[in-house]
Amino acid sequence: MQRRKFLSLGAAAAAVVTVLPSSLTATDFRTTAPKAWEAPTSKEAIEALFGSSAATEGKVEIKAPKLAENGGAVPIGIKSSIPLTTIAIFQDANPRSAVAVFEMGDNGVMDMMTKIKMRKTAEVTIIGKGKDGKLYSAVQKVEVSIGGCGG
Repeated sequence: MQRRKFLSLGAAAAAVVTVLPSSLTATDFRTTAPKAWEAPTSKEAIEALFGSSAATEGKVEIKAPKLAENGGAVPIGIKSSIPLTTIAIFQDANPRSAVAVFEMGDNGVMDMMTKIKMRKTAEVTIIGKGKDGKLYSAVQKVEVSIGGCGG
Protein backbone atom coordinates (compact mmCIF):
# COMPACT_ATOMS: atom_id res chain seq x y z
CA MET A 1 0.00 0.00 0.00
CA GLN A 2 1.26 3.39 -0.85
CA ARG A 3 2.07 5.74 1.98
CA ARG A 4 -0.25 8.49 0.69
CA LYS A 5 -3.22 6.07 0.40
CA PHE A 6 -2.50 4.64 3.86
CA LEU A 7 -2.50 8.13 5.42
CA SER A 8 -5.77 9.12 3.72
CA LEU A 9 -7.49 5.93 4.93
CA GLY A 10 -6.18 6.57 8.45
CA ALA A 11 -7.47 10.16 8.38
CA ALA A 12 -10.90 8.95 7.17
CA ALA A 13 -11.05 6.33 9.95
CA ALA A 14 -10.12 8.94 12.56
CA ALA A 15 -12.88 11.24 11.26
CA VAL A 16 -15.47 8.45 11.54
CA VAL A 17 -14.40 7.63 15.10
CA THR A 18 -14.73 11.26 16.19
CA VAL A 19 -18.22 11.57 14.64
CA LEU A 20 -19.65 8.43 16.27
CA PRO A 21 -21.08 8.83 19.78
CA SER A 22 -18.69 7.69 22.46
CA SER A 23 -21.38 5.70 24.25
CA LEU A 24 -25.01 4.79 23.94
CA THR A 25 -27.18 4.83 27.03
CA ALA A 26 -30.60 3.55 27.94
CA THR A 27 -32.49 3.48 31.19
CA ASP A 28 -33.05 0.05 32.71
CA PHE A 29 -36.64 0.55 33.86
CA ARG A 30 -36.69 -2.87 35.52
CA THR A 31 -34.01 -1.55 37.92
CA THR A 32 -35.26 2.04 38.31
CA ALA A 33 -38.97 1.16 38.67
CA PRO A 34 -39.23 -2.53 39.66
CA LYS A 35 -42.77 -2.20 41.11
CA ALA A 36 -44.08 -1.15 37.68
CA TRP A 37 -43.24 -4.61 36.34
CA GLU A 38 -45.02 -6.42 39.19
CA ALA A 39 -48.22 -4.31 39.17
CA PRO A 40 -51.37 -6.22 38.17
CA THR A 41 -53.29 -3.20 36.84
CA SER A 42 -52.40 -0.47 34.39
CA LYS A 43 -53.14 2.28 36.95
CA GLU A 44 -50.72 0.80 39.50
CA ALA A 45 -48.04 0.22 36.90
CA ILE A 46 -48.35 3.77 35.53
CA GLU A 47 -48.07 5.23 39.04
CA ALA A 48 -45.03 3.08 39.79
CA LEU A 49 -43.32 4.08 36.54
CA PHE A 50 -44.23 7.76 36.25
CA GLY A 51 -45.15 8.69 39.85
CA SER A 52 -48.71 9.59 38.85
CA SER A 53 -51.45 8.16 36.68
CA ALA A 54 -52.99 11.55 35.86
CA ALA A 55 -52.72 11.87 32.10
CA THR A 56 -54.38 14.02 29.48
CA GLU A 57 -56.13 12.12 26.72
CA GLY A 58 -54.97 13.03 23.25
CA LYS A 59 -51.68 13.92 21.55
CA VAL A 60 -50.96 10.17 21.56
CA GLU A 61 -52.88 7.78 19.30
CA ILE A 62 -53.26 4.04 19.54
CA LYS A 63 -54.10 1.88 16.56
CA ALA A 64 -55.14 -1.62 17.52
CA PRO A 65 -57.74 -4.05 16.21
CA LYS A 66 -61.10 -4.11 18.02
CA LEU A 67 -61.06 -7.90 17.63
CA ALA A 68 -57.78 -9.81 17.72
CA GLU A 69 -58.12 -13.37 16.46
CA ASN A 70 -54.82 -14.41 18.02
CA GLY A 71 -53.87 -12.98 21.42
CA GLY A 72 -50.31 -14.20 20.85
CA ALA A 73 -49.55 -11.33 18.48
CA VAL A 74 -51.84 -8.33 18.82
CA PRO A 75 -50.60 -5.47 16.61
CA ILE A 76 -50.38 -2.14 18.43
CA GLY A 77 -49.61 1.07 16.57
CA ILE A 78 -48.52 4.19 18.44
CA LYS A 79 -48.34 7.67 17.02
CA SER A 80 -47.84 11.07 18.62
CA SER A 81 -48.13 14.59 17.33
CA ILE A 82 -45.78 16.05 19.96
CA PRO A 83 -42.18 15.30 20.98
CA LEU A 84 -42.05 12.63 23.67
CA THR A 85 -39.26 11.57 26.00
CA THR A 86 -40.79 8.24 27.03
CA ILE A 87 -43.62 6.05 25.85
CA ALA A 88 -45.01 2.98 27.60
CA ILE A 89 -47.52 0.24 26.80
CA PHE A 90 -49.79 -1.32 29.43
CA GLN A 91 -52.61 -3.89 29.27
CA ASP A 92 -54.90 -5.46 31.84
CA ALA A 93 -55.22 -8.90 30.23
CA ASN A 94 -52.14 -10.51 31.74
CA PRO A 95 -51.07 -10.90 35.39
CA ARG A 96 -48.54 -8.08 34.97
CA SER A 97 -49.70 -4.92 33.28
CA ALA A 98 -46.51 -3.28 32.00
CA VAL A 99 -45.52 -4.45 28.52
CA ALA A 100 -42.75 -2.17 27.25
CA VAL A 101 -41.15 1.23 27.80
CA PHE A 102 -39.30 3.14 25.10
CA GLU A 103 -37.07 6.18 25.56
CA MET A 104 -37.04 8.61 22.67
CA GLY A 105 -34.13 10.68 21.47
CA ASP A 106 -34.28 14.38 20.80
CA ASN A 107 -37.28 15.32 18.66
CA GLY A 108 -38.87 12.00 19.55
CA VAL A 109 -42.09 12.16 17.58
CA MET A 110 -43.40 8.62 17.71
CA ASP A 111 -44.80 6.55 14.86
CA MET A 112 -44.24 2.86 15.48
CA MET A 113 -45.85 -0.56 15.40
CA THR A 114 -45.24 -3.51 17.70
CA LYS A 115 -47.02 -6.70 18.74
CA ILE A 116 -47.97 -7.72 22.27
CA LYS A 117 -49.40 -10.83 23.90
CA MET A 118 -52.82 -10.74 25.54
CA ARG A 119 -54.46 -13.74 27.20
CA LYS A 120 -57.98 -12.25 27.24
CA THR A 121 -60.07 -9.20 26.29
CA ALA A 122 -58.88 -6.02 27.99
CA GLU A 123 -57.94 -2.39 27.53
CA VAL A 124 -54.55 -1.41 26.14
CA THR A 125 -53.19 1.88 27.49
CA ILE A 126 -50.45 3.98 25.95
CA ILE A 127 -48.77 6.62 28.13
CA GLY A 128 -46.44 9.16 26.57
CA LYS A 129 -44.36 11.57 28.62
CA GLY A 130 -43.96 14.83 26.74
CA LYS A 131 -40.92 17.06 26.78
CA ASP A 132 -43.07 19.39 28.88
CA GLY A 133 -43.16 16.71 31.63
CA LYS A 134 -46.89 16.02 31.22
CA LEU A 135 -48.36 12.58 30.65
CA TYR A 136 -50.57 11.93 27.63
CA SER A 137 -52.66 8.80 27.15
CA ALA A 138 -54.65 6.76 24.70
CA VAL A 139 -56.80 3.76 25.63
CA GLN A 140 -58.48 1.15 23.47
CA LYS A 141 -60.32 -2.03 24.32
CA VAL A 142 -59.15 -5.09 22.38
CA GLU A 143 -61.31 -8.23 22.27
CA VAL A 144 -59.23 -11.40 22.07
CA SER A 145 -60.72 -14.56 20.50
CA ILE A 146 -57.94 -16.98 21.41
CA GLY A 147 -55.67 -16.05 24.29
CA GLY A 148 -52.00 -15.66 23.53
CA CYS A 149 -50.63 -16.88 26.84
CA GLY A 150 -51.72 -20.50 26.64
CA GLY A 151 -55.36 -19.61 27.38
